[in-house]
Amino acid sequence: MTRSSPPDAPHNTPQVIFALATGPSRAAIAIMRASGPGSDAILKALCNGRLPEPRRVSLRTLRHNGEVLDHAVALWLPGPNSYTGEDGFELHLHAGPAIIARVADALTDLSARPAEPGEFTRRAVQKGRLDLLQAEAIADLVDAETESQRKQALRQADGALSRLYDDWAQRLRLVLAHQEALIDFPDEELPQDVEDGLIAELSKLQTEMSAHLQDNRGELMRQGLTVVIAGSPNVGKSSLLNTLSGTDAAIVTHRAGTTRDAIALDWVLDGVRLRLIDTAGLRETEDEIEAEGIRRALFHVKQADVVLHLIGPDESLESLSGQEIPIRTKIDIAPAPPGMLGISTQSGEGLAALRQVLSGRVAELMAGSAAPPLTRARHRAGIQEAATHLERARTATWPELRGEELRLSMMALGRLTGRVDVESLLDAIFGQFCIGK
Repeated sequence: MTRSSPPDAPHNTPQVIFALATGPSRAAIAIMRASGPGSDAILKALCNGRLPEPRRVSLRTLRHNGEVLDHAVALWLPGPNSYTGEDGFELHLHAGPAIIARVADALTDLSARPAEPGEFTRRAVQKGRLDLLQAEAIADLVDAETESQRKQALRQADGALSRLYDDWAQRLRLVLAHQEALIDFPDEELPQDVEDGLIAELSKLQTEMSAHLQDNRGELMRQGLTVVIAGSPNVGKSSLLNTLSGTDAAIVTHRAGTTRDAIALDWVLDGVRLRLIDTAGLRETEDEIEAEGIRRALFHVKQADVVLHLIGPDESLESLSGQEIPIRTKIDIAPAPPGMLGISTQSGEGLAALRQVLSGRVAELMAGSAAPPLTRARHRAGIQEAATHLERARTATWPELRGEELRLSMMALGRLTGRVDVESLLDAIFGQFCIGK
């Protein structure tokens, strides 16, 4: 087949990209998205030479080379007020695989190409429609499995984290402007308290960044909390895992030591994703395989956010760490001591109380300030870098060294959002001091 060019298509502009925006599962409708300069010419070619009105759905018969492709809804989305900031369109097709494939072939024949992963959002960042933090939030929204993940991703997509980092960058920009003035214009009659105020603002920024770094709610919410079920062999760990999850994921027998390796599955409690891990029973053993299972169990206990420490009817309560919740099991055989949480997976007694206690612990771990939390390792590394340069700036003995550390700190913040703007320092300098006399 000879490839044809769309009418009026420019030849020296970025290529139009397209992708299926809906899932591959069987459905009534499939949405094909396209974006890029020249999208109007491609859509006109498919719609028999007529563009739909901007941002209004229109039922059209799609044709290519005289062949009817589908009777579809077409939506013309001219830039810059589009997701990518470019001209683009959507085709709401019947979701038959043959229709989707044929429309994709037609788009390719009209000089468009399939989009790379994330390319629509990448173009939105390049056009200034989103910053990097918002782009990451879009990915988190797509992957959100729980209510808490959805809310957090929406908040970040709306710019909550961007506004926090932009505020820090703006304050740091003013501090740097003051520092540059002290360096470049030492003979000017600048206020005597400029340097004292500069150091005070640095300390305040450091304090805020340190508090932000200590707040791990965002990472916990995005990745999920790890809840480890630990205890001696045959104490009911696997039974509790199966009961909480409503599955038969773990083998349950009367024989001690059935679980040799960690068994993990996801569970949602109060809109928060929990990673439940059943571990090998903790005891002294000469069995090589069981010993390896115990070693792995101890590793998971150390890494856990919460440990459900199960204690059998004939066991004594040992010293516990702060993240451990002691639970007496098999209370259908022997009651729990006064004041101690007890459960029976056979009768169901105590399970509601356990869920309530676990909900409280989850709420404690998720509690924090009203400020938006960081959500990714990239954010943590960037803020840590900015805070480190602030500390070096605060303790620097030479003004020039302090200025350089301030610049590096501001650039670390700028890389988080994708905005690194050193030129705006000039506006800050001339706006704060009447230097141009």
